[in-house]
Amino acid sequence: MAWPTGEVARMSGVTARTLRHYDEIGLLPPAWIGTNGHRYYEEGELLRLQQILVLRALGLGLPEIGKVLASQVDEVEALRGHHRRLLAERDRLDALAGTVARTITELEHSRRDGSPMTINRPENLFEGIEPAQYRESLQDFPELAGAIDRHTATMSEARVEAGHRERTAQMIRLAELMAAGTPADAEPVQAEVDAQYQALAGLRAVSAEEYRAIGRSCVENEPWRAAYETIAPGLAAYQRDAIEAYATTRLS
Repeated sequence: MAWPTGEVARMSGVTARTLRHYDEIGLLPPAWIGTNGHRYYEEGELLRLQQILVLRALGLGLPEIGKVLASQVDEVEALRGHHRRLLAERDRLDALAGTVARTITELEHSRRDGSPMTINRPENLFEGIEPAQYRESLQDFPELAGAIDRHTATMSEARVEAGHRERTAQMIRLAELMAAGTPADAEPVQAEVDAQYQALAGLRAVSAEEYRAIGRSCVENEPWRAAYETIAPGLAAYQRDAIEAYATTRLS
């Protein structure tokens, strides 16, 4: 049985344009092309597409996915490996969700009592947050990722960890602004985005269009989006909109 591009797009949620791109780069050629020029996919291609989407969800870029698929010998063993990675990611997200839930409960309790929140074990705020996810989130921006790698190579492990924690704290502050109904283009939100931009610009010049692309990746890059959404549903889009407003008013 074979399915045309439109049907595969409907079943998988991948756009027809993306399927054509996968074909063009040799990642997912169709089983055959009809006399009408339409691409058709059979079961083997659907299984391969499933693996591509799983690996994308795990944060791999298309070049890395191509290498993984090329090195596979047994499909069942490959899927078992993907399954193990997904279970590990599920456990990490569960831990992160629990972390955020505890923080929300403690904040609500302190606000009801009118007393400041006491953090007995600050490391609990960051349980489930892995530094690697920040590196993965920049996989579509190799030059910027390279600049960050060169910078972090000169830093102590403690400073690197402190940087990761500050980025997470920024995400939580944005979530609080979003929960309060603060518009994405409002000054408190834009101040947070400006701090993010200045940190990047301190490593390498970042144009308005590149910063907009980074903002879109908060929604389109699955590991990045999952990190935001675990903290608060809708936060990824809120960050994207805030960056768009910043790029329009301050960088254009």
